[in-house]
Amino acid sequence: MNLNLNKKTALVCGSTQGIGKATAIELALLGANVILLARDEVALKNTLCELDVSNGQSHSFLCADFHQPHLLKEIIEKFMAKQGVVHILVNNTGGPPSGTIGNAKVEDFLQAFNDHLVCNHILTQAVLEGMKKEKYGRIINIISTSVKIPLKNLGVSNTIRAAVANWSKTLSNEVAPFGITVNNVLPGATLTGRLQNIIENKSKNSGDSLNEIKKEMQGEIPLARFADPSEIANAVAFLASPAASYITGINLPVDGGRTGCL
Repeated sequence: MNLNLNKKTALVCGSTQGIGKATAIELALLGANVILLARDEVALKNTLCELDVSNGQSHSFLCADFHQPHLLKEIIEKFMAKQGVVHILVNNTGGPPSGTIGNAKVEDFLQAFNDHLVCNHILTQAVLEGMKKEKYGRIINIISTSVKIPLKNLGVSNTIRAAVANWSKTLSNEVAPFGITVNNVLPGATLTGRLQNIIENKSKNSGDSLNEIKKEMQGEIPLARFADPSEIANAVAFLASPAASYITGINLPVDGGRTGCL
């Protein structure tokens, strides 16, 4: 199986923590040159030092805030004019705050739409021409299992994640003739800051302890535990590799079996 990413360049969003950081580390281990993208410059520099360089890789970072799509567009277009080619794009950013859909404000939907779909689209448009010329492209979107079954108390997230999934499927069909694949990875409950926030909110609303909430959530997972970010990163890395050249337009749950449908 060919998992070698030597001489490939990967742009990984949200790559200073959680799934994004784990993905950047894994892609570097497979030989890729990694471009980190996040809004915290100090965290970007710290993460940069953790990336493998044993195969002569050259890593860098871009500092940008997804809350400002117009600035992201300027930054990525300027960068790509110098960079030339990005072979792998991992679209990943933190999910919208929890809450019921009935109580969500219109502004919540607009912000989430910009953070996820609009920013994904800006970055994708910036890298597509280079992928076409190279006849190699991997666009991987980190979404959520809510694409298959909406999750309780995540009204805005459920809505926006579904939009991203359909954007992705449409795109996958359009770019397939150029050797570009587009896939979605759907993480289940993963040990990240976002999961901790969800647990704390559930505890606050229910009066149950944090440990009780954790046990209840893990009880819904056949593997009976939360995922480590590296386990999600492994799925992303496979889809980014030459070995996954005939896989496109899919939603891949990495959730310990929690999602109750095929």
